Amino acid sequence: MSQGRIVAVLGPTNTGKTHLAIDRMLGHSSGMIGFPLRLLARENYDRVVSLVGRNRAALVTGEEKIVPKGARYFLCTVESMPVAREVAFLAIDEVQLCADPERGHIFTDRLLRARGREETMFMGAQTIAPLIRRMVPGAAFDTRARFSRLSFTGARKLSRLPRRSAVICFAINDVYRVAEQVRRHRGGAAIVLGALSPRTRNAQVELYQSGEVDYLVATDAIGMGLNMDIDHVAFAALRKFDGRGHRPLRPPELAQIAGRAGRHMSDGTFGTTEGTEAMGEETAEAIEASRFDAIEQIMWRNPALDFRSGARLAASLEVKPREAGLRRGPLADDQRTLTALLADEEIKAAASNPGATRLLWDVCRIPDFRKTMTDSHARFAREVFRQLCRPAGMISADWAQRHIDQLDRTDGDIDTLMNRISHVRTWTYMAHREDWLPKGHGWQARTREIEDRLSDALHGALSQRFVDRRSATLARTLGNGNAVSAEIDRDGTVSVAGQYVGRLTGLSFEPDKTARREDAKALLSAARRTLGWEIERRLTALEADAGSACQLETDGSVRWHGRPIARLKRGPSPLVPAVGAGANPLLDAGAKTRIEAAVQAWIAGRIERDLAPLTRLSSHALKGPARGIAFQVLEACGCLPRQRVAPLIESLSPADRAALKALGVRLGSRFVFAEGAFGRRSRRLLAILVAVWRGEEGGAALLPARLPVSWRAEGGPPDGYLMAIGFPRLGPLAIRVDRLERMLASAFASARRKGLDPEALAQIVACTPDQVPEVLKAAGYRLAETKDGKRVLTDRRGTRRAKERKPGKAAPDSPFASLAQLA
Repeated sequence: MSQGRIVAVLGPTNTGKTHLAIDRMLGHSSGMIGFPLRLLARENYDRVVSLVGRNRAALVTGEEKIVPKGARYFLCTVESMPVAREVAFLAIDEVQLCADPERGHIFTDRLLRARGREETMFMGAQTIAPLIRRMVPGAAFDTRARFSRLSFTGARKLSRLPRRSAVICFAINDVYRVAEQVRRHRGGAAIVLGALSPRTRNAQVELYQSGEVDYLVATDAIGMGLNMDIDHVAFAALRKFDGRGHRPLRPPELAQIAGRAGRHMSDGTFGTTEGTEAMGEETAEAIEASRFDAIEQIMWRNPALDFRSGARLAASLEVKPREAGLRRGPLADDQRTLTALLADEEIKAAASNPGATRLLWDVCRIPDFRKTMTDSHARFAREVFRQLCRPAGMISADWAQRHIDQLDRTDGDIDTLMNRISHVRTWTYMAHREDWLPKGHGWQARTREIEDRLSDALHGALSQRFVDRRSATLARTLGNGNAVSAEIDRDGTVSVAGQYVGRLTGLSFEPDKTARREDAKALLSAARRTLGWEIERRLTALEADAGSACQLETDGSVRWHGRPIARLKRGPSPLVPAVGAGANPLLDAGAKTRIEAAVQAWIAGRIERDLAPLTRLSSHALKGPARGIAFQVLEACGCLPRQRVAPLIESLSPADRAALKALGVRLGSRFVFAEGAFGRRSRRLLAILVAVWRGEEGGAALLPARLPVSWRAEGGPPDGYLMAIGFPRLGPLAIRVDRLERMLASAFASARRKGLDPEALAQIVACTPDQVPEVLKAAGYRLAETKDGKRVLTDRRGTRRAKERKPGKAAPDSPFASLAQLA
């Protein structure tokens, strides 16, 4: 092939090298460009098609071959370049990959041997310049400066990364982990991996380019010329596994990736994520200035392979270069596979002639897209070779069908889908060998259809896992600095920027229940940013309505319009509780103070109204023992045993007794209490206040719902609590104190007149007749017989409490008979 002008266009990223190459190619009658990635070849193929039409452009990669009859411009992967085809213009992109241990020998072969008839162009980093001067005499150099500035900004938290950032990881699990964190903080991220099919990659990039998400999480695959609108590149690691071990990334490698930040004349920045090892100052400065040590050696493999036998082929691959600057690289995947297959005596014997050996080498060069362990790929290659060695000389259609059918499934997780795509890419590669599979075009169509379905499923799975479109929209809208207001429907539905975020009831916000738990924080943040005006309006309404919409619950919590806003706490006394605003992330300290003041005023008003028989005891001008009794009744919340104030009662004058009676204080035989303090509304409120005071917030919940006159109290609230709320427990029953005193008085009176009537007594305290004897016994009274056989009602000291009378014989099953047995 004749050789024309050779030029090396070298410089950092964002210097327009690829753009120049395509322009130069289209200025020739024919041309070919080799790219390092299938994704890049496809991207630039689409660009050339838009410029010259589909019939004049061709795409040639391991898995795709689109070659119209009139094709003049070929966009290829470097490995798949049809270098035997004569073209006027030929270019190799990212030529510095000649130094790559895995693929470098292929780039070196193109550097040394591939030429365009009229012009040859090598694009890449400045570090390859000295070796090109040595290996390609007469080459001209076009050194280019970066269009925009690249600056180091240090380490940042993932949650603090600016919009339009790309986070770089070097392991799939790290990509997933970081993407999950970005979704929680910023609503979502697009994913770019080298293993993605072009269809999935393009769909993910479109998520990012369209602005649907503002963050990208990728491997170093984006370093090879993938052009996106990235403003900042953040490294989540500075080490990678290169197939042999974990090693630090070299400054030129970091620069290749960091250089994706900034587009054309727009400046870019780079740094690390918080927690990543620090990037050295010298390294950062070298990346900013694009100043790196020159490449001293490039990988080389003997191009003159010996196909006379498998053993000779293996030996020819071991030949070492003689020219300085060339180095035989480590075993590549194809050579490893050859070594594994030649260990099989059957295959070694089959590869005993040039044709069979060439076939074996072609099989060994089937790409291991799955990146599985060598043994797995070698087993597959061994079976392919055996298929091709059959008399038919082709792979069995049935064998291929079985393998391909297993891949035609879109179920499974992300890793499963990626593995299937990688495997189907292997079959697509083989389908383009028309001498391997019968009706190769049909197999190509089938594998392409499967890859497209799997790619769509993978895009859906990635988006579902790593993108919350609602959170992304909110993060983008709230982060642009413009004022955003919430929309609130009549039922309390809250929408921000057109996105449903939850429901506002009273002063409480409830995030969307269908949202993932980790996304609720973003919804709450959106509500906090936008609901200030509505919260202020509702606070004003709470203060204005004086708590008319408030409700006190048995646990001491206070609800407003059905939602908890505060809780009663122990205050100076049971009738003067304190108030604490409930936890509410929408409210600041000032708002909570306003709530507490409003609830305090409301509860004070309710206590003044519903417990007036108690509260008025503190304001009446009593004196002497009467004042002491009133104070203790008030302190006890309306009920206390008579014995506690017995000395004061003995000291009362008739006027004192009249004053206490006027205030509703009753001096019963067993208890002293404030009459009127135990109505239905009063006793329920009192039960809650006493429970709060005693630290037994659950005590009120143990009471019967409507607080009847009496109920069986075993296993219920403590006796001290029951006494405090005016329901002392006697025997099995807790009995309202005013009714209890009435019953005891009636029992004494009836015993004096006509004997005890259990049924009448039971009606007073709303119990059953057979419970009356137990209550009387618990009150300290019993039936006794006098010397002449008469039955009387006495206290435990034997004091007669009724006139003696001749007892009648009670029926053995009557309540009165039960009472007699207590004597």
